Amino acid sequence: MPPLELLHVMPHSPAMEAILKWIGGATLAVGAGFVAIAIGVPSMSEVTPEVIAPAPKLEPMGAIAAKAESDFERLYTVRRILPIKEPIKYGDWYWDDKDVPPGPLLVTVDLQARVISVFRGGYEIGAAAVMLGTDEHPTPVGHFPILYKDRHNVSEKYGNAPMPWSLFLTNDGVAIHGGHLVENGYASHGCVGVPDDLASRLFAIAKKGDMVVITDGRQIGLGDSII
Repeated sequence: MPPLELLHVMPHSPAMEAILKWIGGATLAVGAGFVAIAIGVPSMSEVTPEVIAPAPKLEPMGAIAAKAESDFERLYTVRRILPIKEPIKYGDWYWDDKDVPPGPLLVTVDLQARVISVFRGGYEIGAAAVMLGTDEHPTPVGHFPILYKDRHNVSEKYGNAPMPWSLFLTNDGVAIHGGHLVENGYASHGCVGVPDDLASRLFAIAKKGDMVVITDGRQIGLGDSII
């Protein structure tokens, strides 16, 4: 049947006026038959099955799916490591996001190295030594989206201890947060304590849903996938 837009610009005969008034519901098929007669187009009953055969259903090709997966992984591929020439000591922190293009934020923490790294679009922009949990209160390993943020958090569970710039990872209170006691000999109850200067910068750019990956002895380098 010709598109309705074409029907509107055709000269209106009395039959055509009737057809236009009938269009809708089951009368659409009847109208189509009359239009076919009026303009010399075969009616639906005269069209062969080959003409009205449905178009083939297109399925996503394997190459398309592979490209989508590759594009996703590429966002989390290490493209730059900060040029830190010596082991990071407690209290040390580094930050350099100059000329780094926009991209997804991803934070890594390794329990063995006791280091946090902040990546944006695969470029490392921040790093510091961290304070971690103990055997009794371990820092969990896994993938944790940031659940919520609290700039002036205080731990009611642990004697109103200050936890500024908190990024909460679990519902039972494990967070990345600032703290002035990020030094050798101190530990947390499972949280990741970082220097205030880095904590404030990370807090400013992190948002709910950004991923934090906590590992236990994993090393990554240029070209490696973080996730």
